[in-house]
Amino acid sequence: MRFSNLLAGTAVLALASVSTNAFAGPTLDAIKERGEIRCGVSTGLAGFSLPDAQGNWTGLDVDYCRALAAVIFGDADAVEFVPLTAQQRFTALQSGEVDILSRNTTWTLTRDASLGLVFAGVTFYDGQGFMVPADLGVQSALELDGAEVCVQPGTTTELNLADYFRANSMEFTGVVIESFEQSLETFFSGRCQVYTTDKSGLAAIIANDAPDPDAYVILPETISKEPLGPVIRRGDDELLAIAKWVVYGLIEAEEAGVTSANVDEMMSSENPTVQRLLGVSDAMGDLLGVPADWGYQMIQQVGNYGEIFDRNVGPETPLRLERGQNDLWTRGGLMYAMPVR
Repeated sequence: MRFSNLLAGTAVLALASVSTNAFAGPTLDAIKERGEIRCGVSTGLAGFSLPDAQGNWTGLDVDYCRALAAVIFGDADAVEFVPLTAQQRFTALQSGEVDILSRNTTWTLTRDASLGLVFAGVTFYDGQGFMVPADLGVQSALELDGAEVCVQPGTTTELNLADYFRANSMEFTGVVIESFEQSLETFFSGRCQVYTTDKSGLAAIIANDAPDPDAYVILPETISKEPLGPVIRRGDDELLAIAKWVVYGLIEAEEAGVTSANVDEMMSSENPTVQRLLGVSDAMGDLLGVPADWGYQMIQQVGNYGEIFDRNVGPETPLRLERGQNDLWTRGGLMYAMPVR
């Protein structure tokens, strides 16, 4: 009797698997029919999403979308990048203008529960900080009482700013400007003494936008937790599963030592995790509704998480960011992949 029940349960699971793979979901169906992913990115943030002079997009957020395209199509270039302001981004995703956001967006309870959207993981752990002119002579954010602070609306930055000053019994005047470019112009012209956003964003601004990078400093305090990651519409479960496992697959590849340079050699690895990730065994791609070599394609074309980090924001780039909390959990960081099995 127990054996009969086991067989019946196995049959049910097999039917459920067939049903899941047969129905890709409206967004994933539309992506496949269109032949490319519409990925919402920032209007220009060095290291994360920035077009070059030829209009080619680069950055950590961009590379995530390229990895997703490599998984679905076997072609990392099957992406249309749609630049969006902080105010436009959620509406654009909700309305279907884009399929996914990969746009330095913080995962919060309010966004997770009230926008009809869902986060697919964390691709960068960040925190909010403050940038000031070096000649201001300020050494700490606790010296900013009474300052005029440039901040963009529609961001978690506004709330964090108010919370920090209130908690430290300080006053500030917010200079709220919707356009990212205009907010920088306001700060660099001296109309506000302080600029606040995520610390990675501050490093990007100094490296890419400051008229004199040596004339500005980032203060030591980190005043918030800003886990940044890709976002899709709630209910797109099939796309969500793929989007999540792209995040985990990139991290798992780094932990297993699989890189864009050695991925062909690693196809003969005896490591079971590597075999599953690269599609050599266990048909993980079938479970996700993507080709069997999904992991191979994204690593071969885009690289593992460490390669993406180093190429876009690492110590050898203008941003000069250390891995820190974005290092693997095995090296004291927070990057931890769910098991590929």
